[in-house]
Amino acid sequence: MSPNLLFIYTDEQRFDTLAAYGNDRIDMPNLNRLAEQSCVFDRAYVTQPVCTPSRSSLLTGLYPHSNGCTANNLLLDEGVPCLPEMLPAGRYATAHFGKWHLGDELFAQHGFGHWLSIEDGYNAWFRPGRDQAAVSDYTQWLQAKGRIPNNGRCFSRSEAAALPEALSKPAFLAEAASRFIREHSDQPFCLYVNFLEPHMPFTGPRDGQYDPDAMPLPDNFQCPPSDNQHRRYRIFHSHYAGGHKFDVHSDNPDEGRRLIARYWGLCSQVDTHCGTILDTLADAGLWDNTIIVFTSDHGDMMGSHQLVAKCVMYEEAVRVPMLVKLPGQRVMRRLDGPVSQVDLVPTLLEAMGHPVPAHLHGVSHAGGMARDADGVVVEWNGANSGVGADLTDRIELPEDVLAIAPREAIEAAVTDPIRTIYSPDGRWKLSVSPLGDHELYDLAADPGECLNVVWNPATAGVVGDLLARLRRWQERTGDTVNLPECIETPGSTGRVPDLSP
Repeated sequence: MSPNLLFIYTDEQRFDTLAAYGNDRIDMPNLNRLAEQSCVFDRAYVTQPVCTPSRSSLLTGLYPHSNGCTANNLLLDEGVPCLPEMLPAGRYATAHFGKWHLGDELFAQHGFGHWLSIEDGYNAWFRPGRDQAAVSDYTQWLQAKGRIPNNGRCFSRSEAAALPEALSKPAFLAEAASRFIREHSDQPFCLYVNFLEPHMPFTGPRDGQYDPDAMPLPDNFQCPPSDNQHRRYRIFHSHYAGGHKFDVHSDNPDEGRRLIARYWGLCSQVDTHCGTILDTLADAGLWDNTIIVFTSDHGDMMGSHQLVAKCVMYEEAVRVPMLVKLPGQRVMRRLDGPVSQVDLVPTLLEAMGHPVPAHLHGVSHAGGMARDADGVVVEWNGANSGVGADLTDRIELPEDVLAIAPREAIEAAVTDPIRTIYSPDGRWKLSVSPLGDHELYDLAADPGECLNVVWNPATAGVVGDLLARLRRWQERTGDTVNLPECIETPGSTGRVPDLSP
């Protein structure tokens, strides 16, 4: 019998929220138990640190620049296949429950025969002909329980976050996923479950689970973006430190600890309801015949470099947990070195016993750790930059943000399409910017990414090698971003150009 696939993913979960990644203080018993029987990818990276582009790669095995989902709220083309569409027709019961964020949020598509939605904020981006007055399955579930939304139509994220845990989105998804597993226990299935949490609004029924005073600040909290790092990070820092996002001043340690405490509470809430799904799988006798994946679509800065959220190339935003439990696996296997989430589709197809289409960009790890000869690449395509929506819509920017640079310079900085590449051994990380704000970090010596050494003559060989690898990756994947032929090292530690237009 073909193995089942249970693919659980969260939204905005840092890699260091599980014991397998060094955090034994956060209460995550169910996912920690899963990790103890899984392949644990120590250095797993997203293809782009924001929702829609990252999800597009998780489902299609293609980089965002290739599948067309280069920014949030773009629709995944109906002709670009997702993993269920690469499986033999009719062999699997297929389902997607939870947040989708790849277009037409409320409607089954891309080979998923069963569909349950939880998000009501994406109707404006539906394709023509879709009912924009439709509401999510989660809203309908709450209404059936006698709950009435404030606007009379659907529940906002903030409303949902304020409900008792029994009425939360994770509880809804765990109930639905468990029912699906029980009802399809006699046939192969492919079930994707996506939890919104721990995504903002960074509040929920577990807000009191952790003592803010006991929360550790990130090691690089006292390392805000400096003037030899990409100018957009300094713009973000001004935006977040000024208290313009998430009801927190990101440079305030006490406010940071309170935010982290709530974030951990959301992670623990998801863990509880993941446990319900995993227990159902075991109770149905399917544990040893199911491939189980756990990962997230990107991380969150949560105070690292005094930043919040994602949309930057720092490790905390681009690195995520990634667990893959193979059928019959009972012990942890750690896989070191950088890998990309674009590898998941080919890996899962091979593990399920099906051909891997030649058009996919990733490599399969089903037979053991495979290295991409050119290293792992993360891309940024110049939109959805945290403050980018303000710029795109020409909304008034706060004065303290505008004080960083003229508006035109801010626009150029936050829309700069960046390409980041890791050396195959994971030591070096090069970010190349068409604007000229290049960065190189020695992650072995500087894991917090506080010292940009791209302008140091001693690293010229490393920079040249990684830039050549990046160009080969561009040619192989059809990436057309205009990158420099070379990066000059001026003979000193150097600085990125001034912010003047």
